[in-house]
Amino acid sequence: MAEFLKLKKTNCKNCYKCIRHCPVKSIRFSGNQAHIVADECILCGRCYVFCPQNAREIVDEIELTEVLLGGDQPVIASVAPSFRAYFEGIGFEALKDALLKLGFAGAEETALGATMVKREYERLLKEGSRDVIITSCCHTVNLLIEKYFPSLLGCLAPVKSPMQAHCEDIKRRVPGAATVFIGPCLSKKDEAYSASIDAALTFDELSTMLARQGITLEKSANKGAQAGEGRARMFPVAGGIIGSMTYKNPDFTYLTVDGIDNCIAVLRDLESGGLSRCFVEMSSCTGSCIGGPIMEKYRNLPVRHYCAVVSYAGERDFDLPQPDPSALYIERLARVPKRETPTEEEIAEIMRKMGKLSPANILNCGTCGYDTCREKAIAIWQGKAEISMCLPYLMEKSERFSNNILDNTPNGILVVNESLEVQDINPAAMRMLNISHKSDVLGEPVVRIMDPSPFLDALEGKKPVQGKMSYFAEYGRYLEQTMVYDRTSGCVILLLRDVTEEEKERAKKAELSRQTIETADRVVERQMRIVQEIASLLGETVAETKIALTKLKESVEHDGQ
Repeated sequence: MAEFLKLKKTNCKNCYKCIRHCPVKSIRFSGNQAHIVADECILCGRCYVFCPQNAREIVDEIELTEVLLGGDQPVIASVAPSFRAYFEGIGFEALKDALLKLGFAGAEETALGATMVKREYERLLKEGSRDVIITSCCHTVNLLIEKYFPSLLGCLAPVKSPMQAHCEDIKRRVPGAATVFIGPCLSKKDEAYSASIDAALTFDELSTMLARQGITLEKSANKGAQAGEGRARMFPVAGGIIGSMTYKNPDFTYLTVDGIDNCIAVLRDLESGGLSRCFVEMSSCTGSCIGGPIMEKYRNLPVRHYCAVVSYAGERDFDLPQPDPSALYIERLARVPKRETPTEEEIAEIMRKMGKLSPANILNCGTCGYDTCREKAIAIWQGKAEISMCLPYLMEKSERFSNNILDNTPNGILVVNESLEVQDINPAAMRMLNISHKSDVLGEPVVRIMDPSPFLDALEGKKPVQGKMSYFAEYGRYLEQTMVYDRTSGCVILLLRDVTEEEKERAKKAELSRQTIETADRVVERQMRIVQEIASLLGETVAETKIALTKLKESVEHDGQ
C-alpha cells in the first residue's frame, strides 16, 4: 500500500490519542513517534481526525493534478455527491464552471457511477444467490474485510465502487482522457491508485486550488443538473444506498451500518453466523461520506449536511445506459497482515516487566491506546508499542523513584500549599522536627511546627531564602533552610539541612581557639615578667662589676706610683 498519511514528527507529542482511536491498532511507536503500519492500515482517517497536534497530513495531490492539467490529454473530474455538504449552497453547475476555469476539460457527478453500482446491487438481489450482500462503495470497509475479516470476502459485493465505475465509464466515452476524483475521503486516494485513476483530491485540496487561482464559487438554488433526476445523489448519507434502490428483494433484511466500530461489530456478528439473508449498507464514517475525515475534522455539521445532500437528490435515476455486469465486476482478495503472536509465557514476561504482577495491577485503563493490558503486551512483543506507554506503570515507577529519594535523602523536605497547610513531609524532616507520624501534620497549618513568616515571604514574591541558618530552640537543633516557591503547583518547598553537629563542632573549635588565645596571652605575660626580672638582675650585676673593676684599676695605678 502506498503511503497516503504522513507524519509531521515535530508535531507528534507522544499523547497516544491516535492509537486510542485506531480501530485496528495499525500504529507503531518508535522513538516516541507514532508511525503508521501501512500493511495493517485501513485508511479510516481516525488518526488524522483526532490528532490534537495536527501531526497527521493527508498526502497532497494538487501538484499531480496540476501536472495532468498542464498536459495534452483532456482531464475530466468526477465529483462525489457529498460536495453539497462541503460547498454549502453550491450547485453542480457552479462547481463545474469553477473546475473548467482551473483547466479541466469537463466535470461530471460521481452519482452517475453510483447509479450503475446501485443497479448492479439490485441485479444481485434479484438473482438471490447470495445469502449476505455487503455494499462495496466504502474503500475502508473493503480494506477492513480484506485484511481482518477475509472469511467474509464472499459476502462483499463483487462490484466496483461508484468512483471506479464512473471514471472507467468516462475513459470509455472519452478515449485518452485522464480522470481526477474529488471527494471527502482519504481512502479513495488508495483506491484510485490501485484502480489506475489518475488522481484523487479531497474537497479541501480543491478549495486550495480555487483559492490560489482566485476563483469564487457562485451560490445557486438549482435543485439538480436535470430536474427530477439523480436519486443516487443520496449515496453519501447513511441509508442513502438503500434509499435510492428501486428494487428490494422481499426475502432480504436491509441494514444500514455506519461508523467503523459498528462496522466491526456487525462483521464479527456475521463471522459467527449471526446474520443471513440480509443486505448491509456499510460505511466506515459516522453518517456515511458526509462524515468523512475531511468533513469531520473541519466541517462537522451532520444534520445540515444531510439535508443539503438529500434535498439535492432527484426522485428518479439518471437516464444512462447500464454497462454489462462484467464491466462492473471486481475480484477482491485477502490481504491479511503478517503478524506473529507471542506465547503465553512471553506475554506473561512482558506483563511482569509492565508491573502487572496480579489482577489488581491489570487496570485495562486504555490510556496507552490499547483496550487491555494483554493487547498492549502483545503489541510490545510485536515491536509496535513500548513499556513506557503504560501510564500507571510510569506513575508507579516515578512515584517509587521519587519516594526512594525522599525517604533516603538526609535532607528534610517540607511542602506547604498556598493556604500554608502541610502537603508532604519526608522522614528526615520528621526527625528534625520531632514528628512521630506523618498523618499528625498533613493538612495542618504549618504554624503548628514552625514560624510561617518565611513561607508568607516566599508567596509574596519577596527575596527567596537561600542557605539561611536558624536555631530552633523547641527542637534543640540548628537547621539550614532553603525555600522555593513553585508557582505552577502553587506549593512552597522547604529544604532543611540539620547542621546541629556542625554548629556544635564549630562552637567547640571557637571555645578551643578562645582558650588557646588566653593561654598564649598568659604565657607571653609570664615570659615578659621573666625577661624583665632577668634584665633587672643583669643590670645590678653589671653595676657591681663596674664598681669592682674601677676599684681594681685605681689600686693597680696606685701601686705603680
